[in-house]
Amino acid sequence: MPPVLPMLAKAVASIPAGMQYEAKWDGFRAIVFRDGDEVELGSRTGKTLTRYFPELVAAVRERLPRRCVVDGEIVIAREGHLDFDALTERIHPADSRVRTLAERTPASLVVFDLLALGDESLLAAPLTERRERLERELSGVAAPVHLAPATTDIEVARRWFEEYEGAGLDGVIAKPLTVRYRPDERAMFKVKHERTADVVVAGYRLHKSGPVVGSLLLGLYDDRGTLQHVGVSAAFTMKRRAELVEELEPLRLDDVSGHPWAAWSEESAHETARLPGAPSRWSGRKDLSWVPLAPERVAEVAYDHMENGQRFRHTARFRRWRPDRTPESCTYAQLEEPVRYDLAEILGT
Repeated sequence: MPPVLPMLAKAVASIPAGMQYEAKWDGFRAIVFRDGDEVELGSRTGKTLTRYFPELVAAVRERLPRRCVVDGEIVIAREGHLDFDALTERIHPADSRVRTLAERTPASLVVFDLLALGDESLLAAPLTERRERLERELSGVAAPVHLAPATTDIEVARRWFEEYEGAGLDGVIAKPLTVRYRPDERAMFKVKHERTADVVVAGYRLHKSGPVVGSLLLGLYDDRGTLQHVGVSAAFTMKRRAELVEELEPLRLDDVSGHPWAAWSEESAHETARLPGAPSRWSGRKDLSWVPLAPERVAEVAYDHMENGQRFRHTARFRRWRPDRTPESCTYAQLEEPVRYDLAEILGT
């Protein structure tokens, strides 16, 4: 019975040998429950996603076993490439908007594990047995429900790691063959792509605990010479957070009017530029204020994925300061673009 929290993965530097390998999907993780006509889509945190994906509820009724629990990923594809932005648009309070988007940009469910079938729980079964039964139950399944490709050949996994990024996937998951399903435990391994970029540090937000740096606000110049907000870097020790306040004090601006992101508090300004503090359903009433800095300091950060070529998909990881680089040289042109790969080649549709 819901909620069931998904089994998680811990990051490793390279693909480990002797395991089952799958692509790492960039979507919403979902534990899917079906009991006859009753369907529940549970999120990674255990909250329901059901109302946001009515087209998947219908597909689950048609394509999954009559009584089952499966683990998978909800994704949306556009032009053969995963589109996470289209996915986040679904988390909307208006039912009419959700249904319009369900018709315009329908979602798919990629299934990669079987947790229960009929009256039988499979949580204690080894992965090899769960996978065998999953393949048998989903043999011939049709879109928008897909069986996730899997292999035990590490060379195939390495090829997937290189090729699949071009379809918007962000790495490989490795699962021990004998592992039982362990909810909310990091019992698997993930290998993600990592690249570095030189970015302008143009501000920071304070940490929730007090007057120390919570996150650095990062920017890149576009081809018009406009500094666009591309993400944040936030993983620092408390000691380092305090040091950063002092280190960045000479760059602190008392007046934001001369800053490239001076219009950040105006909602209309976010329609034409990427600025910090954009209101969204994710931020809610969260304090989005920030401390402006003269955009003169350059940092090297590591990132794993760009969303629509515009911003870092996840929090970037600070590597070092780059006093040898000028802010003006921090442009989108430095970013590597993966070779495009059609998602249909992965899912076979």
